[in-house]
Amino acid sequence: MSRKNTRPRTAVTAASPCPCGLDQNYGDCCGSLHRGERAASTAERLMRSRFCAFAVHDAAYLLRTWHPSTRPDELDFDPGQRWTRLEILGTTQGTPFHQEGTVEFRAHYSVRGHSDAQQENSRFVRVDGHWVYLDAIA
Repeated sequence: MSRKNTRPRTAVTAASPCPCGLDQNYGDCCGSLHRGERAASTAERLMRSRFCAFAVHDAAYLLRTWHPSTRPDELDFDPGQRWTRLEILGTTQGTPFHQEGTVEFRAHYSVRGHSDAQQENSRFVRVDGHWVYLDAIA
């Protein structure tokens, strides 16, 4: 990431397939979470919405769903990077009945024509009843 709040090259509209990979359009899926119309019910759902926020360059949502103890002051996006696909590899806890959980994922992206992926096992916790991203498990 390098440029602050830059819009992605290919705009995602409300009618577009949701970048998170669920079989819904963006407006009804992650778009409703990004707009604050509802909250993620599970750690996995939050992970999907955060991946989508990277894809559409929604820094405000990413910062809002980041734990205060690990949240950066701001986010910058690389205008040459495009997030293309999310794979959920596994989860632990993180249901509506838990206070913490993990989501292991692989996020695929391309940068200036070169494809790659980032794999991480992320830790999520609840703050004031809402799921937030805490950190990556080493």
